[in-house]
Amino acid sequence: MSTAFVPQQQPQHPDGTPDGPPPVPPYASEASRLLCAGTYLDPGYRDRVIEELYLHEQRVVAPSLGFDAARVLAHALRARRLEMLWAAAVVGLWIVGALISGNLLLYFVWPSLMLAAAPLLRGRDARPPWYRSLVAFVARWGGRVVTVFAFVTLFSVALGEGGGEPSYSSSSSSYGYSGDEDVLGALTRGFSGDAKPWQGWFGIGVLVVIGLCVAGRRTQFARVLAAELSPARFPDAAGDPAERHEGTRFRRLSQRIRLEQHTPLVMYHEARPFCGAGTAYDTWVLAVELRPDEDADQQPLSNRAILDRVRPLIEQLRLPAEHAGPGVRDRLRRLEIDECVFLPVEGLLRRDQAPYGPADFEQHRTRAVEEGGEKRRHFLRVRVAGWEEELVVTVFVRVHTQGRMLMLEIAPHVLLPVRADFKDADRTAHQFLHDLTGRIAGSAVLVPRSAGDSLITLGRGAAYLWRLLTGGHAHALPDGPALSVRELAAAPAGSTFQDMDVARYLRSVQDRISRGVRLALGEAGYETGEFVQKIVNISSGAVHIGRADNSSFAFGDHARAETTTGGPGLRKGSD
Repeated sequence: MSTAFVPQQQPQHPDGTPDGPPPVPPYASEASRLLCAGTYLDPGYRDRVIEELYLHEQRVVAPSLGFDAARVLAHALRARRLEMLWAAAVVGLWIVGALISGNLLLYFVWPSLMLAAAPLLRGRDARPPWYRSLVAFVARWGGRVVTVFAFVTLFSVALGEGGGEPSYSSSSSSYGYSGDEDVLGALTRGFSGDAKPWQGWFGIGVLVVIGLCVAGRRTQFARVLAAELSPARFPDAAGDPAERHEGTRFRRLSQRIRLEQHTPLVMYHEARPFCGAGTAYDTWVLAVELRPDEDADQQPLSNRAILDRVRPLIEQLRLPAEHAGPGVRDRLRRLEIDECVFLPVEGLLRRDQAPYGPADFEQHRTRAVEEGGEKRRHFLRVRVAGWEEELVVTVFVRVHTQGRMLMLEIAPHVLLPVRADFKDADRTAHQFLHDLTGRIAGSAVLVPRSAGDSLITLGRGAAYLWRLLTGGHAHALPDGPALSVRELAAAPAGSTFQDMDVARYLRSVQDRISRGVRLALGEAGYETGEFVQKIVNISSGAVHIGRADNSSFAFGDHARAETTTGGPGLRKGSD
């Protein structure tokens, strides 16, 4: 009887905290492995990774939650080098074959370009516009029809039915071929010109060699997925061939990326402050009027005091139930809490001038926690990484008191799991390496479009080299991250279980935040009643407060705050 595989859990101390070795480091996480595999599976994703992390070296890397962006870049560069070598070999074979075969292989070039351009014309959308689908359909089937005719011409010449001088019979007139000459033979003779049968056989042989190159490239990529990127070998970063690349530029940028990607000081672009954290999920702001409690002594209330009251309550989410036993597997055990400071990247003259030192960060944190600055902002960051670091829930909490008002900002973000095709990399590689018939058939089908694919690959490489040489990125002013390579690889939606986990994580954290704020207000001598008893996210994005006494607060963009006394609770604000 087979049982489902459950990841091994670490034993726990009696107090409920996880025991044993620390969690998997980011460079060896499952998310890192799948992103590295994606650079071999999707050339478009690979190009975006190289453009963001390697070409635009003036850009600070986005926070890399649970993965190592430098290792992803290493595999992206390696995948591009390998693909460029295979593309150059294929193009060379097409050129040599066309010259020696009497230009017979030139008839494959145009349909090959059409077949290679069809996916580009269609686009990457699941449901592209009708006109893009129509153009791609015409290009795809037009290329197939012309390819069939090119094959007929090539085989006709090889079998001696085309090429050479046309033969005339005694009954032929001066206006045409003999009567037994069919239309197809006349067409192939017209296209083949003076090609000899041996040239036709040479062209067929070149196509076979091209097919071997196509199969060789696919086999090499599959072996990388099944070997270096396998779950067993991937944690060994020192033995990763991609990490041993000796390029000076790569070594310099990889060091910068590893310095920036996990630091609590976040250098951001004004238009994308939370780049790397995922998709915003029900962001809300709470404004509460501070009313002194006549029966309590007033104590100083600072932003730090409120956060220090909230943090221990969130940390308690790591503890399992008293009678749950040692086998608790809840991901909240590994809940991470830290403080981060957001700084705008504008004003720096060089990328290495960012104040990432511990002393610099401590200075910024001390100043930012009590100020209500617009650009420099302090957040308490709560992070829960589930599903082997694929589903990451991050809650940013900011507290600010001003004018006898308490401002509570909560900005949850959800980083969805990795794309399904990236997650199926192991399955795809295993099936390809163990299915000889499918490998041969799949490679043969790709031979007609190999010329177009290779030319597009070399064209992209040439365009990238031109941008690298003429873009001036090495001397450009520092800029914030434009995108996150992890967000690029995120699936459009999670599963039902994952959606349930997101809701559970967020509600647990938000409930503890509201409780901590309420306790801080009460301990400082302010009226709270039941400030927040329960917060429930509604599908419309609103927030429901169970009960609040003698307080005024508002949520969202169109909410209206009203104070009630003696009533059962707060009336709904109008939208």
